[in-house]
Amino acid sequence: MRYLGLDLGDKRVGVAISDKTNTISNPYQIISQENLFNELETIINQENITDIVIGFPKNMNNTVGESAKNVLLVKEKIENNFAVKVYLQDERRTTIAANEIMQQSNMTRRKRRQKVDEMAAAIILQTFLDRSEKNAN
Repeated sequence: MRYLGLDLGDKRVGVAISDKTNTISNPYQIISQENLFNELETIINQENITDIVIGFPKNMNNTVGESAKNVLLVKEKIENNFAVKVYLQDERRTTIAANEIMQQSNMTRRKRRQKVDEMAAAIILQTFLDRSEKNAN
C-alpha cells in the first residue's frame, strides 16, 4: 500500500508520494494537466500506488466552487480508470503554506514558482497521512 497526493491546477498537477511506511510525504514531480491520465498510469504501476489523495479546493466559507467541481470530475475519472481508492483532502491555504516553507529555506522566487505545486501536493498528502494515523490510534 502506497499513497499518491495530487494538487490539481488548471495547467499543472503537483504530485507527491508517501514513503513505504505511509508516514512521510515527499514531493515527487510536476505533470501537465493534458498528460494527467497517461502519467498517472505510469506512476501507479511503477510505484505500486493503491490510494490517491486529491486536494479538494473548497471556498473559505466551506462551499464547493467551480474548481472543486472539476476535482470531483477528475476523481470520478480516476476511479473509473484505475484500481485505486481516491480520497479528497481539504486543501485550503496549502499553496500559501508551500510558499512559506520554501521561502523560509531561502529558495529563490523562480525555484519556488517551479516547485510550489509539488510542495502543495506533499502538504495535502502529509495532512491526510497525519489525520489517518491519528484516527487509527
